Amino acid sequence: MFTKENSEIKKIISFLTEIGIDVIEKELNDTFLPGLDLGPNCVIIDYDKLLYPGDILHEAGHLAVTSSSDRKLVGTEKIASNWPTEAEEMAAILWSFAACSHLELPIELVFHPNGYKNDSEWLISNFTLGNFIGLPFLEWIGLALGVDNAAKEGKPAFPTMLKWMRE
Repeated sequence: MFTKENSEIKKIISFLTEIGIDVIEKELNDTFLPGLDLGPNCVIIDYDKLLYPGDILHEAGHLAVTSSSDRKLVGTEKIASNWPTEAEEMAAILWSFAACSHLELPIELVFHPNGYKNDSEWLISNFTLGNFIGLPFLEWIGLALGVDNAAKEGKPAFPTMLKWMRE
């Protein structure tokens, strides 16, 4: 069981608030990730049921990589039935890695052994080696740049983000 006083959670919540994602504390019933749900531009947290604080970043990543018009529909019946798309799922994974790096949190906080369909170690290995699967999508939506494009534009490369929220 975690509380909002946990230092890692405080850092995550502060960051999400800074970039414009609302955080709501609320009792939740069964959800895909224990203690977490998403609503229109918000992450909903039930601290009594939260198992992995890093999952907050991943869920926030879904909101961040979703278009602003669709972000308002998350958690409602109006959101597309295929949301998030596979590209958005990969982008949320990369986004949460970048956020973890930005916040100077251990990568294992997000990519814990009980997540990502048992591919956490594989993701950690790839990201640590600079193999950012799905980065072209983050480039396409204007959130980050790969090494080549960053060099051409004189801007920092991923995992540094150009901006945290898709327009």
